Amino acid sequence: MRTRATIVVGLVAAFSILSAAEQAIAEALPVGPSAGDQDLSPFYRWTGKLPSRPGLMLREEPLPANPQIANAGQALRILYTSTDARWNSGVLPVSGTLHLPGGARPRGGWPLVAWAHGTLGVADKCAPSWAGHRPRDAAYINEWLKQGFAVVSTDYQGLGGPGPHPYTVWQAEGRSVLDGIRAATSAHRREIANVVVITGQSQGSGAAIGATRLQPTYAPDVGLKASIATGVLSSFSAPDASPPPAPAQGSAYYTMLSIAGAGLREGAPPRDELLTEKGRMLLNAALGGCDARAIEQREGVTAANAFRAPDQIRDYTLRTADMSPVRMRVPVFLGTGLADSLLVPRRQYAAARALCGAGSHIVWKTYPGATHNGGMHAALKDEFAFVDAVLRGEPEPSNCSGIADPGEPARPQPGLPYN
Repeated sequence: MRTRATIVVGLVAAFSILSAAEQAIAEALPVGPSAGDQDLSPFYRWTGKLPSRPGLMLREEPLPANPQIANAGQALRILYTSTDARWNSGVLPVSGTLHLPGGARPRGGWPLVAWAHGTLGVADKCAPSWAGHRPRDAAYINEWLKQGFAVVSTDYQGLGGPGPHPYTVWQAEGRSVLDGIRAATSAHRREIANVVVITGQSQGSGAAIGATRLQPTYAPDVGLKASIATGVLSSFSAPDASPPPAPAQGSAYYTMLSIAGAGLREGAPPRDELLTEKGRMLLNAALGGCDARAIEQREGVTAANAFRAPDQIRDYTLRTADMSPVRMRVPVFLGTGLADSLLVPRRQYAAARALCGAGSHIVWKTYPGATHNGGMHAALKDEFAFVDAVLRGEPEPSNCSGIADPGEPARPQPGLPYN
């Protein structure tokens, strides 16, 4: 077996011998510290032969206890197979978590919620299966467990597993979501029913909508009943809707996460040539840790001073959140905080309008005073009611005919959870 430079941070040897599985992946997939790869624990590094099919559980281990997820009867770290949608390197391992409710299992098993998380970073150590679910997300998972759902959460391709994390690339993230569902339901047939709801926030909204779009062709075996997206990132071309504004105009952070992952177009200059000294500092922070946003703010890094040609950077980057509007096969709930200043309400309105125009069954609800973070929990009761109605066979009627432009972001309302 040939040797190759180590693909993870922190190995003491200058070279390591790769397994056949790792060699096959590495031939097509960028790997190493420059891809955000880090040596977390042996659990994340699959050295055996990879199965040829996506959606198979490779292994599980107990998760450290999280007091905010008190309704879990069992909490597992999982590693499963998915397929690379960005570099076409084939089947690769993806990590995540699986929580089962406490108490008696219902006949046929618990229904399953697939949770798609928001932006955490692109370095392996930012994976929630390793770092733990953040308080807002842990509380959200806990509420679904309380409602009697098992919850599977993907870390997404490359966040914990080999290669870059294709940040906001919905085709890749959607596959990670769907294959996490397959792995959970196949490995826990007695405990989990193939009755599935997908939900995601911010970055995860694109993963949730992307998974919903892909499911009929990529994973028709997944028993998807409904989908939910809050803090909607996805953008759609629609002839009768104004182009939605881009998020975080003055920040370099989100563009840097994309560049660190999979966001440069083919033929673009190497990323170091696009960056200033400040930009390279932010890129290195993103590849090495989960605090790049704080470093950006502390060091005064902006879109104007991070890139050598700020006005041209969009010409070199992919529009990873863009989709063409299509009719979704299941009812979709969209939730928008009217005080969301990151993904502004008008942007989310444009997404709802485009999906409505494509013939999708959309229920779009807005929450006065809720910010980007607060909107997720503000929508919870409506999400529960929406899902309950779908599973009873009486889905809430689409409100496409009544949606209206919400205007500019309002002021946040004090006292809302995680606002």
